[in-house]
Amino acid sequence: MIISWNTTNACNMYCDHCYRDAGCKAEEELNTVEAKTLLEQIARAGFKIMIFSGGEPLTRPDIVELVAYATSLGLRPVFGTNGTLITLDLAKQLKAAGAMGMGISLDSMNAARHNEFRRFPEAWEGAVRGMRNCREAGLAFQIHTTVMDWNSHELEAITDFAVAEGAVAHHFFFLVPTGRATSIEAESLRAEAYEETLTRILQKQKEVPIELKPTCAPQFMRIAKQMDLKLRFGRGCLAGTSYCIISPRGQVQPCAYLNMPLGDVRKTPFDEIWRNNEVFQKLRTLDYQGGCGSCEYKRACGGCRARAAYYHEGDYMAEEPWCLYHGRKGE
Repeated sequence: MIISWNTTNACNMYCDHCYRDAGCKAEEELNTVEAKTLLEQIARAGFKIMIFSGGEPLTRPDIVELVAYATSLGLRPVFGTNGTLITLDLAKQLKAAGAMGMGISLDSMNAARHNEFRRFPEAWEGAVRGMRNCREAGLAFQIHTTVMDWNSHELEAITDFAVAEGAVAHHFFFLVPTGRATSIEAESLRAEAYEETLTRILQKQKEVPIELKPTCAPQFMRIAKQMDLKLRFGRGCLAGTSYCIISPRGQVQPCAYLNMPLGDVRKTPFDEIWRNNEVFQKLRTLDYQGGCGSCEYKRACGGCRARAAYYHEGDYMAEEPWCLYHGRKGE
């Protein structure tokens, strides 16, 4: 089970697609004591992989202390970061504290285009420098790429760069229009391009020694089965079933792109929210509507629940729009 905590809303960038609309630190973010209590509740709920994200998590002055505490609880700390703040010394501190890996964003091999998307001068150069500092410190890292219509043609080139730099994986995040990303919804891939891009990624997986994983594109599980490609993943969309997210203020929601506050960890222990909330319980029924409900790959894929909600007036159990496989008879 995987959980992501947006440790802060503070960020040194102002990216076009940020679901959290990050920038300045939010009022009443969880402090160190509250964060440690949350980590205890996360461990108690049975989660294993603990993603520290943001905003930019490395802006928190207590981040190394929190990683060490998560490790002491048996959690596996990993990061989602823009990479620009990873000095060699910080990489060594994070590794010593128990961090298992850093997910570093890189959206194009064209540095100027990446910098423009991230609204930050030398974002590309800083991300690569962060990767190299991780590599020198012996701290595993992987590359995270947000997939858009303007960069989908160069995904294989970014994968080759990941291999050359020593990354352990390359994960592809397909745009979901949430937060600032609603302003660039038109740049997201539609059904045909969505399917073709996923097929290319899985074909590339046959050619490289590192893990490639699409995120917020659960149809990759169906396509992998159709290609007879064996993956370690059990399911596409994990929202509410084996994954959720917690905001900087402690609000729980099903995933980063389903902006539905389901509980406040300051008022109710996280493990109780995870166990009892009715939205989580409904998501776990897999009782989807339309093509997702009748699809033979319903259990392996599940459709993107956040994309379904965005395009169906908040109905997170509706069918996902960007799928070519709708209408097939299923389970």
